[in-house]
Amino acid sequence: MNWLTNFVRPKIRALVEKKEIPDNLWQQCTSCEQMIFHRELEASSHVCHHCGHHMRLPAKERLEMLFDDGKYQTLELPKLTADPLKFKDRKRYSDRLKESRSTTGEEDALIVAYGKMGGREAVIAIMNFSFMGGSMGLALGKAMLIAARLAIQKEAPLICFTSSGGARMQEGILSLMQMPRTVIAVEDVKQAGLPYITVLTDPTTGGVTASFAMLGDIAIAEPGAVIGFAGARVIEETIREKLPEGFQRAEYLLDHGMIDRVVHRRQIRDELIRISGLLLENRGSAEVVSISAASKKGTQKNTATPNLHDDAQTMIEERPAAE
Repeated sequence: MNWLTNFVRPKIRALVEKKEIPDNLWQQCTSCEQMIFHRELEASSHVCHHCGHHMRLPAKERLEMLFDDGKYQTLELPKLTADPLKFKDRKRYSDRLKESRSTTGEEDALIVAYGKMGGREAVIAIMNFSFMGGSMGLALGKAMLIAARLAIQKEAPLICFTSSGGARMQEGILSLMQMPRTVIAVEDVKQAGLPYITVLTDPTTGGVTASFAMLGDIAIAEPGAVIGFAGARVIEETIREKLPEGFQRAEYLLDHGMIDRVVHRRQIRDELIRISGLLLENRGSAEVVSISAASKKGTQKNTATPNLHDDAQTMIEERPAAE
């Protein structure tokens, strides 16, 4: 009896019962709707080999593609007030944060990483769309400031990969205040004479587009990426006109001078290495002198002023009174 129960019956069940197949073995392309085997998708860096559509790529996989030998370090970002407005819609904001942190393993929607790219130090701030749609809140604004300071400290280019639905509504006006905050972070990098390069991926919209995403010295986009402020449907309903074909796509923005390059995902690393090298090679080493001090010394050198307001005030004070 034991022989029938322990040996024969399991053999019969193995022949009759259907084996469970994992649900994630195949993925459908969101453009051409062709089914792609998961290993083929990973090998092609999440680019459809049928139509060339660039599907969304997890942030950590992208970082491994960018840094030399896939080696990099991430910064531990400071924890901020979880729910400053005690916001609640269908779910508490604090519960949404816990869910996103549990799912992604990240503290918020921006990851700051540093390492070597092409043998040269680089700081990368990359948005994680899986974390509440890459929305911009207090934590993201703080993270951008930290990324800028790290780039300045290491004298490395700051490269920002954007992927966002815009400002985080659960933080209200506090999320909108991150727009000027991130602009200040970018300006700090530029005043230090370091490159700030943006790579716009699908989608880049809302307050992120209206702030740090479009401030790059060089702006690169992936093919077919949606880049804009308001949605196309909202714009059509507002102006009551049909928008042109491909509106808000990367290629359309390139044709109209909004971005500098549209680059295939596999070529982005080489492109960033080349651009960073060109921008850092001609980096000036002139002494920073105020306008008033330069005029006193009679120097003819090009000067940069960290605070134009103070220098303008000095010039007003030193101007001789009119007779």
